[in-house]
Amino acid sequence: MKLNIKAALLSAFVLPGLGQLKNGRRAKGGILLLLSNVFLIGAVFVVLRGLGPVLVKAKITGVVDANAVAETMASGGAVAMGLLAFFAAVWCYAVVDALFDRGDETDADG
Repeated sequence: MKLNIKAALLSAFVLPGLGQLKNGRRAKGGILLLLSNVFLIGAVFVVLRGLGPVLVKAKITGVVDANAVAETMASGGAVAMGLLAFFAAVWCYAVVDALFDRGDETDADG
């Protein structure tokens, strides 16, 4: 069994899906790239949307209220953690799939 170390490293440390692209799996790599970016950007959006009023208040007053930041993170944290959990699942799948990909020509997308 041949392991694709370079492809797995690309998926693990650069972007999930790049290992599939290196292995010639364009459709699978594109889908994994899209999913990982959607989940990461969604988590960042949820966190920043919740912190927006706190940051505006801190800009106006010049003082950051740590309690307000903690409460805001706790209220929107469940959604952000869910999105990050989906990202982690996509990341794990991408790394393992890139590592053990056989690279045979019988696959439809490569």
